[in-house]
Amino acid sequence: MAEQALSGLRVIDMSTVLAGPNCARYLADFGADVIKVERPDVGDSLRNMGWRDPEDGEGLWWRMVNRNKRNIALDLKNADDHALFLRLVDDADVLVENLRPGILERLGLGPDVLHARNPQLVITRVSGFGQTGPYANRPGFATIAEAMSGLASITGMPGGDPMLPPIALTDEVTGLVAAFATMVALWSEQGQVVDVSLLESIFQIMGPLISVYLTRGEMQERMGSLIPYTVPRGVYKCSDGKFVAMSTSSDSIASRVMTLLGFENDERFATFAGRIENRHVIDDAIEKWFAQHTQAEALAIFEVIQAAAGPVLDMHDIANDPHYAAREAIVHVEGTPMQSLVARLSKTPGAVKWRGRARDADGASIRDNGWG
Repeated sequence: MAEQALSGLRVIDMSTVLAGPNCARYLADFGADVIKVERPDVGDSLRNMGWRDPEDGEGLWWRMVNRNKRNIALDLKNADDHALFLRLVDDADVLVENLRPGILERLGLGPDVLHARNPQLVITRVSGFGQTGPYANRPGFATIAEAMSGLASITGMPGGDPMLPPIALTDEVTGLVAAFATMVALWSEQGQVVDVSLLESIFQIMGPLISVYLTRGEMQERMGSLIPYTVPRGVYKCSDGKFVAMSTSSDSIASRVMTLLGFENDERFATFAGRIENRHVIDDAIEKWFAQHTQAEALAIFEVIQAAAGPVLDMHDIANDPHYAAREAIVHVEGTPMQSLVARLSKTPGAVKWRGRARDADGASIRDNGWG
């Protein structure tokens, strides 16, 4: 097997549930030696969240998010365990934590203490609202960030209520943000604190909406699957009851779709501004067009005219899709299927070696040998 990009990087993951553990998981996927630290009494509550394997009852969230990590149970209020934790810190490169601001300090493990022992340590702190500001001490979950970032306010049907995403979107995004920020800090070759918040991570992907409001005084409304700046764009029902998603986010593609709809050389639709102004005409035409074709027919036609469209797939479809299979986007790890790596590196590829382990599975070897 080729050397992994992060081989030799030592990471302590003392975070729980999703965003922090996801950060450490991305590092582990590319070769970092990650030691997952859990409390010996209750452990990480992710073990008991959501769906379980029907054969042994183990959590499927746990298996994926904590894959490729070694595991030790430590009571940081116990003097011996506290001392062992500090010895691990001495030789670590990264510590990932997502305790509420101030708790790490109360455990006697604040950045001042840790950097006194290991000046090069990168301490990645993941929290709901960040380490500073009037909301810093509030409990924060993805749901709250989705509500307060502006995301929920623009999600939903026109005239309907705000809606939350049906997945742990903010936790997933924040895990990527934290992993990226951690690598930036490591590249700096300086021990420092990385302050990552759920709120600002999801706010970051809202595009220029805050710029639009502060410069133009406009706010995006709830539009279902539509967006203000690309017409046509949406999800459309075909004659066989299946759905196709399509977008025309470039003038060249939009021109080909306008020709398909019978609007060739119609100056009303030649620009983004024109298409937005005449949205109702285009939306009516595209809905009628899809209603006259099966999903397969519509996708074949869009492929011929080289316009962007794709079928709306559910998990059954994905499990049987040839592109997912060819890319090996789903891997089986110790009997558990899960997503493969988030990206592919040609010279130093990552690998999924094992799923999330039992509590304290590696405790004895870590206690005896440290990082080994």
